[in-house]
Amino acid sequence: MSMSTLPPYDHHVRHDFRLFAGRANPGLAKDIASILGVELGKISIGTFPNSETRVQIEESIRGTDSYIIQPTSEPANENLMELLITIDALKRASAKQITAIIPYFGYARQDHKTTGREPISAKLVADLLTTAGASRVMAIDLHVPQIQGFFDIPMDHLTAVTTLTNYFREKNIENGVIVAPDVGRAKLAEKYTDILRLPLAIMHKRRNGKDGQDVKFVELVGDVKNKTPIIIDDEIATGGSISEQAQALAEAGAKPAYVSITHPVLVGPAIERLQHDSIKEVVTTNTIPVSGKKETKLEGKIEVLSIAPLLAEAILRVHQHRSVSQVFRDQHLDFAV
Repeated sequence: MSMSTLPPYDHHVRHDFRLFAGRANPGLAKDIASILGVELGKISIGTFPNSETRVQIEESIRGTDSYIIQPTSEPANENLMELLITIDALKRASAKQITAIIPYFGYARQDHKTTGREPISAKLVADLLTTAGASRVMAIDLHVPQIQGFFDIPMDHLTAVTTLTNYFREKNIENGVIVAPDVGRAKLAEKYTDILRLPLAIMHKRRNGKDGQDVKFVELVGDVKNKTPIIIDDEIATGGSISEQAQALAEAGAKPAYVSITHPVLVGPAIERLQHDSIKEVVTTNTIPVSGKKETKLEGKIEVLSIAPLLAEAILRVHQHRSVSQVFRDQHLDFAV
């Protein structure tokens, strides 16, 4: 998605807010600031010799609406702690309202107990953000939308579906098929089929072993023979499931698959697994920065789309007390997925 400057919705409303960047994704924050036509807030973030995080707001923000952009991706604990400390600094600097913009919400997979005596860490993170002083939270494509209910403050759940589907619409893939990797992603897959007017196939998988790391595909519902699959999901972590899905589709007679995901977590052996011949291209967004080293290793098989225009518009709408969900209704997308 090309960068552009957003026209102000109301010329009488000044951009009298502050936009701050954490260290997790400064490039995204700069893009958002550029689209909004504002300078990033002055903030100093560093690390003490004992590894503790140091934050100082270097300008007056008394009575202002402040926005801090910080995904809690790898290293998750450091980025989360930095976000909490920054929120506390903004609160103690007398910001009127503090919005935590978390493009990738870490710990989202720990949204329920899978066995006895386990934490529900996603709920804990929601409580920590509130206690730190966040007035509002904004995130993109949570692992499950029910996490919104963990918050006792306003929570804006955005989606990258339109950003991703616009790319595939322009690519105009012939004889394509949308593939949900499991029944849990069937509703998300339906959004893709409605927008792209493509048929749907659903894979059924069974997880075994510790933390469900062993994945076995047991059934494929839908016709994929001689078709180009577009496998959809919220993120790729180690790439094991996606790689096996693409190979299973190839064995069923499908052509090399496109993979469409919002969050490029890409840890461990993910890059090597995505290099498999059964995967044609990985299409993702910059909610998490993708290093040049990773892009080089994927040899042109990854396309990173900018999520900055979506976040810039959401920030402006929140600041001007306008509907955020209208962004998706204008694009004929009823959310949430």
